[in-house]
Amino acid sequence: MNSGVQVELDGKQALVTGGARGLGAAIARRLARAGASVLVADVRQDLAKEMCEALLAEGCRARPVSLDVRDPEAVADVFRDLDEDGEAVDILVNNAAVDVTKSVAELTAEEMTRVISTNLLGPMYLCRESYGRMVTRGGGHIVNILSTAAIRTWTEAGPYAAGKTGLRTFTHTLFKEAQRDCPGIGVTGIVAGGMETAFILDRFPDADVSLLQSPEIVADTVMYALSVPAGSAVAELVVVPRREPSWP
Repeated sequence: MNSGVQVELDGKQALVTGGARGLGAAIARRLARAGASVLVADVRQDLAKEMCEALLAEGCRARPVSLDVRDPEAVADVFRDLDEDGEAVDILVNNAAVDVTKSVAELTAEEMTRVISTNLLGPMYLCRESYGRMVTRGGGHIVNILSTAAIRTWTEAGPYAAGKTGLRTFTHTLFKEAQRDCPGIGVTGIVAGGMETAFILDRFPDADVSLLQSPEIVADTVMYALSVPAGSAVAELVVVPRREPSWP
C-alpha cells in the first residue's frame, strides 16, 4: 500500500510495543520507511528479530527489544538503558494487546489479570517512563492504540473492553496534561476497528474478512497523527471498516 501521508522522521527514534507482527509490524514498517530508527518491542523475540532483519535489508534502521509490558521494572530498564546510551524515545506507540474470548463466568482470575495488565497497565507504565523524558526534551509523541470496544462492547469481551476503555480515558487525561506541560508533545488515541490480522483470525478463523480492514490503513492513521503541525493537536482518531459491525 502506498500511503498519501508523508512524514519525515529522520533523526527520530520510535518504540512500538507488540511490533513483531500484525498491526504493530505494519506501524513499525511505516515508521522505519519514513526514516525513524525503530525499536521493535515484543515478547516474541524470534519474530522481532525477523522483523528487524527484513527492515535492515531494506536499508531501514531497526532493532529488537525484549519486553513484557506487564513488568514495570522491565519497562523502566528499557528506558534506563536508552538513557545510558544517550538515546531517547521520540515516538511511543502502545500497540501490544491480548484478549481472551470467554464469558465473564468462564474467565479465570489469571486471564483477567493478564488482559488488564497487558492492555491497560502496560501502556500506562510506558507512558510514565516516556512522558517525563519528553517534557524535559520539549517534544515527542505518544500514540495509544484503542479499540471500538472502548466505546461499544460485546459479549465475551469483558476484560478487553474494560482495559481499552480505561486506556482511552487515560489517553485523554495525558492529552490534557500535555496541553498544560509542553506544547511540543502530542498524545493521540486511535480507535481502530476490526483488522485482518492474527489477533482476530487466530481466534475466529471463520471471520468474514470483508468486514475487516487492512492493518496498513491503521498504520497510515498513526502517520497522519504524527504529521499534524505543532500548532494543532489530534487527541483521537477513529478508523473502522466501512461495514464495521461494532460502530457506532
